[in-house]
Amino acid sequence: MKILVAVKRVIDHAVRVRVKPDGSGVETANVRMSMNPFDKHAVEAAVQLVEAGAATEIVVVSIGPKQSTDVILTAMAMGGHRGILIETEARVETLAVAKLLRAVVAEEAPDLVLLGKQAVDDDSNQVGQMLAGLLDWPQATFASEITVVDGGLEVTREVDYGRATVSVPLPAIVTADLRLNEPRNAALPMVMKARSKPLAVRPVAEFGVDVTPRLTIEKVSPPAERPGGKLVGSADELIAALKGELSELEAL
Repeated sequence: MKILVAVKRVIDHAVRVRVKPDGSGVETANVRMSMNPFDKHAVEAAVQLVEAGAATEIVVVSIGPKQSTDVILTAMAMGGHRGILIETEARVETLAVAKLLRAVVAEEAPDLVLLGKQAVDDDSNQVGQMLAGLLDWPQATFASEITVVDGGLEVTREVDYGRATVSVPLPAIVTADLRLNEPRNAALPMVMKARSKPLAVRPVAEFGVDVTPRLTIEKVSPPAERPGGKLVGSADELIAALKGELSELEAL
């Protein structure tokens, strides 16, 4: 089985996001970037399938500026075999991402496409579903467990009422949830070894996909500051404070 894993370079989840003074977006200059956390679980799932003997090759693909090679190298240090960077400085929206991935799938002919259920920068949760629609492939989203069975996969999904297990034939699209696994940390020797693995950098124009944004960002602003909490000296003071706030709410 050949696996294609899509990864995205985003602001590191531990960094406090700051809005640009002109409100045109969030500040990314001199900000620590890393692999989207959900995508890291997708990479780990692919590596575990290889280690179990269920897969033979992992191809890692990312879309973005030249600096996105760092997340591809991280994925290859975790166990990916080779990487593809679709290089562009433009802001690529979800439909364009799905179309670019469809073009890569047409070239690579993978049996399984793994990616995170969403990216933490825009939280759109759309690419996996759009890609499945474009390819007309079965899909299993929010995966918390993946089991290989004859001719396909059994995927346990996180749903509102708990968990649901679905069967999907291959080829298929699976998006990873955080409960799927515990991603490994790539040791320095593996990071150095990853630098010798094949990594193709290809311009976005080579794929014939129009990546012109369909949406216009009018303004980005930080959330309103929350008022500070109150300290009380006793249970009676707490009750009185809660009653006071309740009275204020009822008066609105």
